[in-house]
Amino acid sequence: MNILQLDKSNYLKGLFIAVKMDGKIHQHEKNILQEVSDKLGFSKDFYEETIRYLFQNDNIKQEVIKFSSKEIALSFIEDVLNIISYDLSANESTKKWLTEIANANGIKPEELNEKISRNSSNNGSNYIALLSII
Repeated sequence: MNILQLDKSNYLKGLFIAVKMDGKIHQHEKNILQEVSDKLGFSKDFYEETIRYLFQNDNIKQEVIKFSSKEIALSFIEDVLNIISYDLSANESTKKWLTEIANANGIKPEELNEKISRNSSNNGSNYIALLSII
């Protein structure tokens, strides 16, 4: 699948937002972010700079992200769920944010709930959904 540059940027930015929401970053999260960044064609310097200043960067703030296709949005939600399932301190604001993203991208509540319930058994998985669509 050919992914638009705007979708690539929003995808990676959204993953950074998800990691930033709980106020800490784990090595597992860094690994996923780096792999996604690489696969989307972002430079290693960009990734490292963003990680280094993630919590000071006011441009990475919680916002609803709209993708050009439902398939990309579903992949994004799955990857966010993978990241937050590793950190059991994921809070309700993250889940609310994902619900808003699902709504903005035409994902029905039952589809989101299915992703959430399916992902709950993947705690700490290294699976990256994006890789299945690019």
